[in-house]
Amino acid sequence: MQDNPNMTGKNPTTFEGYRTTVFLILFLIVGFWVGFEKGRLVGSAGTEEKVSLEGAIIENREGDGKVDFDLFWDVWDLLRDKYVDSESLDAKKLMYGSINGMLQATGDPYTLFLNPEDNKRFNEEIEGSFEGIGAELGVKNGMLTVIAPLEGTPAEKAGLRAGDKIVDINGKSASEMTLEEAVSQIRGPKDTEVVLTIFREGEESTRDIKVQRNFISVKSVKVESMNGGIAHLKISRFGEDTTREFSAALNSAKAGGAKGIVLDLRNNPGGYLDASISVASKMLPKGKIVVIEENADKTRKEVAARGGDVSSEIETVIIINEGSASAAEILAGALEENRENVTLVGKKSFGKGSVQELVRLPQGTAAKITVARWLTPKGNQINEVGISPEVEVELTNEDYENDRDPQLDRAFEIIREKIGG
Repeated sequence: MQDNPNMTGKNPTTFEGYRTTVFLILFLIVGFWVGFEKGRLVGSAGTEEKVSLEGAIIENREGDGKVDFDLFWDVWDLLRDKYVDSESLDAKKLMYGSINGMLQATGDPYTLFLNPEDNKRFNEEIEGSFEGIGAELGVKNGMLTVIAPLEGTPAEKAGLRAGDKIVDINGKSASEMTLEEAVSQIRGPKDTEVVLTIFREGEESTRDIKVQRNFISVKSVKVESMNGGIAHLKISRFGEDTTREFSAALNSAKAGGAKGIVLDLRNNPGGYLDASISVASKMLPKGKIVVIEENADKTRKEVAARGGDVSSEIETVIIINEGSASAAEILAGALEENRENVTLVGKKSFGKGSVQELVRLPQGTAAKITVARWLTPKGNQINEVGISPEVEVELTNEDYENDRDPQLDRAFEIIREKIGG
């Protein structure tokens, strides 16, 4: 869960655009961190031992005339001196909460702080092995939303679908929770249960869905089928293993005489930007633009295919839906706008076009900071907009219930028409 570690070589890491570069993070965070880190709390750095407010040694408390932190310290003192249960407070938790609150104040749900527990969970999820329900969450139109239930996970088996709005988690309103707080509430040990109250488009009322948590292990690439000269390849996420697994799948398809490819990106919530660029490089001529990053000052950086193309001449249909997000949208947009033999089928994608840098911080913590927007090769902005398929195909409730897949059926029809099969 949670919209996932390491780029190849010595390049900075970007996860869905999360680039792991160790640098000083924004002036306000630096100023805040100095106030705490230089006045280090009692106890060794990196440990999670409880630190009382009485025992916390704080230095550098004076305002610097630019950003006056005296108000912060006044409230800190109020908690220490007047709060009825001050002896139960943990200074580190207050510090983490303060930093998280600062990042929340940006109004961007993808700019957030990861305490040691959140950071550990995040790393487990991006590696594709963790305990939970197996659903990627995001925020859309101000509401906690299921970006995609991962294939074969408890979330999918319980009936969660891309686009479901989560109203309550175990009876608690999700509207006041941050993305990480919601993830924390939904995640949990194997064989425990979480009840999600969801609202689904087209329905008049909410419904409760009980999901039993389990150990989640997600394979990023699968060869679903190979028949009639058509290879059906599915990418469920973009992780460290995706490039290797996709290369193997593609080589297998070519060895089997594939004349057409159905590339299934449905319910793919994204992952490493680097992985999507590597996959695109297997399907585009070297030098073709894969994605454009637009920074705050509107400067743009073009990222091109690296070489290794083995399939740009093969007729391809890409299936997308409301659960195709971020790195999945980057791949779909790159192939559609660079190749004439690519057709998009399905429903409009999620629309996550922001780039987050994952910054490693002291004490096992980290922060995700939105640093840019990404655009398609032709300069189209998709954030909150999504990518619309050339051929729109609905997957109805009746289709779900009767195990029908008209989107996949239409994709195969188009491929057969193109290759004359």
